[in-house]
Amino acid sequence: MILEEIMKRNMYTLSENDSIQTAFATINEKKIRHIPIVNDSNNLVGLVSDRDLRDAAPSIFRADYHPEDLERPVSTIMKTDLITGHPLDFVEETAVLFYEHNISCLPVIKDHKLVGIITETDLLHTFVELTGANQPGSQIEVKVPNKSGKLLDISVIIKKRNANIQSVLVYPDKNDSSYKILVIRVSTMNPFQVADDLKKEGYTVLWPNLPGISS
Repeated sequence: MILEEIMKRNMYTLSENDSIQTAFATINEKKIRHIPIVNDSNNLVGLVSDRDLRDAAPSIFRADYHPEDLERPVSTIMKTDLITGHPLDFVEETAVLFYEHNISCLPVIKDHKLVGIITETDLLHTFVELTGANQPGSQIEVKVPNKSGKLLDISVIIKKRNANIQSVLVYPDKNDSSYKILVIRVSTMNPFQVADDLKKEGYTVLWPNLPGISS
């Protein structure tokens, strides 16, 4: 999946000459957390977050005496050292950027123009859709040798139960690098039959593996 499939295209933007008060009003009225700052050519020149605005707001003990603080332009508080993406970037790689740089949004640029924005919430919703967690079904976790063809072998076993695979996640076994964990979501509300089939074929089923049920 690429960014242009999930990015927000209808954005609320401001110019660098707009006031901090205007930014406050925009965030509160539109219920957003980030405002891209663009120039007349729609080139991204900065970004203002709700946190930036809170930091820039005058203390409640001096707000009545210094109302000019909110009349300053957003250029005085906006972030300019920004990490950006491209519409054809992969969502998974973008998630790594969020993780490694501890960011909460990412402007999307094409031909030097702002064309979209991605937020943490967008990534979370996409992850839910990719894993099928929002669809009726059950999860099965299987420990398999880190060898080619194992996913196909598991799929054949599941197919015998006429259970469609909705999604597959793979991650390494933290205790043994020669194994991987397959997290498979299948379209059945009773995963125990599939789990039993996998066990009979010699696989270690980590879930479902309720107390009192052998693995």
